[in-house]
Amino acid sequence: MVQPKAWIEGYVRAWNSNDPDDIAALFTEDAVYYTEPYATPWQGRDDIVAQWLGRRDKPGEATFEWHPLCVTDELSVVQGVTTYPDKTYSNLWLIGFAPDGRCREFTEWWMRHDTK
Repeated sequence: MVQPKAWIEGYVRAWNSNDPDDIAALFTEDAVYYTEPYATPWQGRDDIVAQWLGRRDKPGEATFEWHPLCVTDELSVVQGVTTYPDKTYSNLWLIGFAPDGRCREFTEWWMRHDTK
């Protein structure tokens, strides 16, 4: 059974390194990455790497806490909180896995916390 922990650790490592090889290692060649539901996805590993690097965060700028809601061989649903120095987001990630543990489809929902 695919376990999301190793993949998410790799995602956080890539998030902090912005290393193209770290990013590419997470995804299948034909993966799709939805930055929000119903948006046009980034298509293919090369596009995912390029788009990611075009939106990169500074290393160590954010923290990510998470826990799995549902884990199967093919899909993990993860709930998380991303905290930046000036803002916080709630996240819901759908991670569709290939048999080798790489992601074939990623969809994220995010919502900024109210700052009242």
